Amino acid sequence: MALRVWASSAANALRLSSAPPFPLSRCFSTVLDGLKYATSHEWVKHEGSVATIGITQHAQDHLGEVVFVELPEPGGAVTQASGFGAVESVKATSDVNSPISGEVIEVNTKLTETPGLINSSPYEDGWMIKVKPSNPSELESLMGPKEYTKFCEEEDAAH
Repeated sequence: MALRVWASSAANALRLSSAPPFPLSRCFSTVLDGLKYATSHEWVKHEGSVATIGITQHAQDHLGEVVFVELPEPGGAVTQASGFGAVESVKATSDVNSPISGEVIEVNTKLTETPGLINSSPYEDGWMIKVKPSNPSELESLMGPKEYTKFCEEEDAAH
């Protein structure tokens, strides 16, 4: 953030555009409080007896424009750290893993017609599935926002 402020101030002093001529580090991706994160870049929002799952902004940043989403059927089971679907982008196809185990109670059918919701709204409109957790204690094995941010920064630095 300090880099952005400094760049903006310098650009204003020099009467230049404040937009940098290069992409900023991915560590500026949005990470929300109140969510848990998996090392495979999925998020979980646990509310009552329902957990909503999607992929993180960091993940969609790396994927690029999402053009197709494969989701499971409601009523099926998902297992922690196992694949439940796939996301296809202009760059690659990636499996999506479930951060927790449980029964799929709802899928986001909007993604069939508008897969780009994952890019434009990964934490709101771009959610993928809702699960009734079979083992809520699995949430404890996931990262909080600060841990996930650090994880992403270290992962990006290694590449």
